[in-house]
Amino acid sequence: MTHESVERPAKPRSFAELRAVAQPPEVRSRRNAEHWTASLYLRDLSPYVTWLLLKTSISANGVTGLMILTGWSVAAALLIPGFWGAALALVLGQMQMLVDCCDGEVARWRRTSSPAGMFLDAVGHYSTEALIPLALAIRAAGYPVTAPEDFAWTTLGALLALVIVLNKALNDMVRVARANFGATRLTYTEGESAPRGGLLSVARRIARFLPFHRLFHSVELTMVIFVGAVVGVFVGDEPAMRWTLVGLLALGSVTFVGHFVAIMASKRVSA
Repeated sequence: MTHESVERPAKPRSFAELRAVAQPPEVRSRRNAEHWTASLYLRDLSPYVTWLLLKTSISANGVTGLMILTGWSVAAALLIPGFWGAALALVLGQMQMLVDCCDGEVARWRRTSSPAGMFLDAVGHYSTEALIPLALAIRAAGYPVTAPEDFAWTTLGALLALVIVLNKALNDMVRVARANFGATRLTYTEGESAPRGGLLSVARRIARFLPFHRLFHSVELTMVIFVGAVVGVFVGDEPAMRWTLVGLLALGSVTFVGHFVAIMASKRVSA
């Protein structure tokens, strides 16, 4: 007998019951949709937050709204000069992922999963990961930003935001292309993602050994910026943020081009 076939109370009677419904094996083991922080510790904490949320009338989409606001607050925290702004952003980045775990758990318990929820989730991650580079650029330009001397740094931040958003959108473009073509849904197996070609396969193995392409999620971005802020304590915040911005833009550009080539060389877009 499955959890979907039995009468379920409005509120869970135990944490074990909540975990069984809200964290089924297909959620904990999914390959492409679970961030490593969730697997490491956030899924252990999220049931306690979800338990409290289920005692309120907030909807799953409302929880996703809280996730969006938490993500935006990450970028806002980076506008606080010096070490403490970056430290606050680091903590808020973890909180965003925690709330991101909870919205799905609330939806699964209440059976209210919907396309709207998935859409709002995407809005949260896209907007947060675009705002963080812009906030980093403002830090790199210094306070107050003067024209036109500091526009080079804000322009680099805008380029980084564009690269990150486009790189994220590539996966959505694949799904849209397959749906419009009438192809089956991706299963995200190794066979689908593996590139055809010896040189690309070597590059893929190198990327697994040096996974810099994973730096462009909000969690990793806040970690990199925090490290930059620590360095900035000794060399100055502006120089440290400028080198951080330039480094992220260089790695992001390589990641975007490599991601595009890997998609075109894989079975994901083959007929």
